[in-house]
Amino acid sequence: MTNSEPFALLLPVYIGDHPDYLRAAFRSAVHEQSLRPDQVLLVRDGPVTDDLNRVIEELRADSPVPVQIVPIEHSTGLGPALDAGLAASPYDIVARMDADDIAMPHRFEVQLPLIRAGADIVGAGLVEFEIDPATPGRRRVPPTEPEQIRSYARIHDPFNHPTVIYRRTAVLAAGGYGDLPLMEDYWLFSRMLAAGARPRNVAEPLVFYRVGAGAYQRRGGREQLRSELALQRRLRAGGMITPAQYVRNVIVRGGYRLLPWRVRRTLYRLVVAGYGERRGRNHPSTASSGHTPGEPDAPQRETPSHGANPNPVRGASNP
Repeated sequence: MTNSEPFALLLPVYIGDHPDYLRAAFRSAVHEQSLRPDQVLLVRDGPVTDDLNRVIEELRADSPVPVQIVPIEHSTGLGPALDAGLAASPYDIVARMDADDIAMPHRFEVQLPLIRAGADIVGAGLVEFEIDPATPGRRRVPPTEPEQIRSYARIHDPFNHPTVIYRRTAVLAAGGYGDLPLMEDYWLFSRMLAAGARPRNVAEPLVFYRVGAGAYQRRGGREQLRSELALQRRLRAGGMITPAQYVRNVIVRGGYRLLPWRVRRTLYRLVVAGYGERRGRNHPSTASSGHTPGEPDAPQRETPSHGANPNPVRGASNP
């Protein structure tokens, strides 16, 4: 391993993505980076609109690095789409990016040295925004040290998914993403940690994360609850949480999904944001976090998920 070990950017696109958002996301993660990826793996998850196809071709023609389109005939969902992209990667180091977020220009320059120094997965903080990243919202500051990350993972997703860089070998050793809609990232990261992956997080926000109107409404409902309970059963069966932790998670996290959205919003603002402010004070280079142990995740983005169901949110950073 050398300091020049190459890496790929993994960016899935599906029919619900906005062409202008895709263009901005791609350029922020390629053209505008102080350390550019060596290749882009753009996964086209099922048929997309003509406008999206035109932007994809425009980006491929204009890119300063090679772009490989990974086509999937029928939309498979986010987890299987990411697995297809990983299978196509010629490099072991892979950076995630969503098609509607904005990477800060120094993102890879900050994260890559940690991967090259021995970590298997490195995440970062992020800043939420609705329309313009120049008008940012709440910040999410994750746990940073390996033991903090492992402990946090028993109640909450310890990584902000759109910010992660990982080693492909470590992801594959854990079985890849698989197909657990809305929770595919938490499920993967839990298995990676259980398999001995070496984790790190950077407290500094390195990605602007797009959210939109209706974010609190989308954190509840039957689909969210169904995925939540499926995740907790898998974590319990895999020995990643104890029976007592399983009961706690079902009550706290599952119950949160059933609350009226206005109550969820109040709890988030009073409890979650307060914890973020305390974590932010412990990391003076950052502002407040949007997550807290014992509370489900922050509001989701506006874009619907990959796959047949248009209601859940694609690529959200899950609890």
